[in-house]
Amino acid sequence: MSTAFVNIFPVYSYNCELLSSEKYCAIYNTLVSQNLVTDNVSVVEGEMAIISCRVKNNDDSVIQLLNPNRQTIYFRDVRPLKDARFQLVNFSDNELRVSLSNVSLSDEGRYVCQLYTDPPQEAYADITVLIPPGNPIIEARDEVLSEGNETEMTCTAMSSKPAATIRWMKGDKELPGKPKVELTYDKMYTVSSRLTFTVNKEDDGVPVVCIVDHPAVKDFQAQKYLEVQYKPEVKIVVEFPQGLTREGENLELTCQAKGKPQPQRVNWVKVDDDVPSHAVITGGDLYIENLNKSYNGTYRCVASNAVGESYDDYILYVYDAPTTTPIPTTATTTTTTITTIISYPEANQDSRAGEGTPRTVDHAVIGGVVAVVVFAMLCLLIVLGRYFARHKGTYFTHEAKGADDAADADTAIINAEGGHTNSDEKKEYYI
Repeated sequence: MSTAFVNIFPVYSYNCELLSSEKYCAIYNTLVSQNLVTDNVSVVEGEMAIISCRVKNNDDSVIQLLNPNRQTIYFRDVRPLKDARFQLVNFSDNELRVSLSNVSLSDEGRYVCQLYTDPPQEAYADITVLIPPGNPIIEARDEVLSEGNETEMTCTAMSSKPAATIRWMKGDKELPGKPKVELTYDKMYTVSSRLTFTVNKEDDGVPVVCIVDHPAVKDFQAQKYLEVQYKPEVKIVVEFPQGLTREGENLELTCQAKGKPQPQRVNWVKVDDDVPSHAVITGGDLYIENLNKSYNGTYRCVASNAVGESYDDYILYVYDAPTTTPIPTTATTTTTTITTIISYPEANQDSRAGEGTPRTVDHAVIGGVVAVVVFAMLCLLIVLGRYFARHKGTYFTHEAKGADDAADADTAIINAEGGHTNSDEKKEYYI
């Protein structure tokens, strides 16, 4: 708020003692002691304006209010002007306050507060009439958009005073527009703003808001929701198996496709080859039973709509069927026990090829273990042979020694060394 004051006595700021005339000194004291003030007023068309003329240290001087044409609206508490829209709100020695209802653009101008002193004082109150714009209007070049395309929108706020300003918001992000201001024949302002931007699939359903800023209104806006079409988003989900894909097992894949509009076709293909003849395709599902390594390769799900097509790949690698762990072999004797257990580590990797490397059985290791077992068995047989040989005895006697040289049995008996009489000399040897 500001105050206008007219200095009609140019020497009043000097000290009274410097003035050459007592009359001038009296006038100076009067001006210094009385101070007339008022305020500028801004009012929306059709509403009420309040004009206040205030005097500090009034000495019963008369206060009056004049319109822009300098016609007296109020002289003290009397209204000479025949305009019932002006009404006295307050009158005292220090204030004249008047209301003006149903303000129109023709009421705009400078009003004068006048204090009858010698010479008179004047203060000015400027009334500014605000005219809000009409409802903002958004016009879009395209009603339905495709992702990646550029579009244009225009927002217009008509017949305002002063000129409005326009801001753009897309979601929670402010975008810059190109404003244009036009002054109409009735001294009103029409403001428009043009917005150009590129859309993507995340913009589908997002509001674009035109916000009009004007001192006569608050929260004045219009909005339009974007409709953006986009090509499908494709994802392959492994339903079975959850781990590695092995020979003899089954494979079940599901193709999930979402787009706007919804995909019209979903197809399964095998890159650089044909899908196995016994594979079953139902909508977005692919089912292959009794897997073998000839099925290895890249399987692709392709989905399409009016905007375009997209795909996702699954790389199949079939691992060897799981091997059976051999039964532990145990060799036991009274003195030696040899136990051999051969085991294989379990694979626990994902079934997608490229994400795990197939495990192979090291045949050299298995052959080495078997050779050690055979060698141990041979050593055991040798030790057992020597052991049993040590417990086998042979007996040799010297009865009828020399009988081997006799011509017949009778001679052998006669010539036998010692005969029956030498039986006590029999000897026994143990080998």
